Amino acid sequence: MTRYRENKNEIMIIDSLSNAEKYFCVHPLFAKAFEYIKLNMNTIKAGNYEIVGDELRAIVSNKRGKTMEESSSKFECHDKNIDIQLCINGKEKIGWKPRHTCTRQKGKYDPAKDVIFYRDAPDMYFQLTDQQFAIFFPEDVHAPMIGEGWIKKIVIKVKI
Repeated sequence: MTRYRENKNEIMIIDSLSNAEKYFCVHPLFAKAFEYIKLNMNTIKAGNYEIVGDELRAIVSNKRGKTMEESSSKFECHDKNIDIQLCINGKEKIGWKPRHTCTRQKGKYDPAKDVIFYRDAPDMYFQLTDQQFAIFFPEDVHAPMIGEGWIKKIVIKVKI
């Protein structure tokens, strides 16, 4: 599934790892990002990894999912990175809302962490399961890690 924005050429992408090659043209580092995921997802441990310096980094987590309220309290987006978020195993629900419709900023943008939070509620939720991913651009405010069981996931930070 690919969702195109009406007023822009940007897209939010939700798909399966088996279709990742379709998106290599979106950013020059996407091929390397998906190659890293495919080579490491079955053996990688929780932690932070540099793939290509600060241009391409991985964050791996393996923990219990959060409630909608817990996740929505960290309703976030980024200015300098695109997130490729892949569920390695488990069932992860993610909240989403377009940034241009968010009106309740929570604090200031943190340039060191490249994150800004909002108090708005997501407009919609979708679920990822084994080897499904979502790609979040700076225009996509997201609340990840919603679920009842264990969720192992990898987030690839792709510098814009």
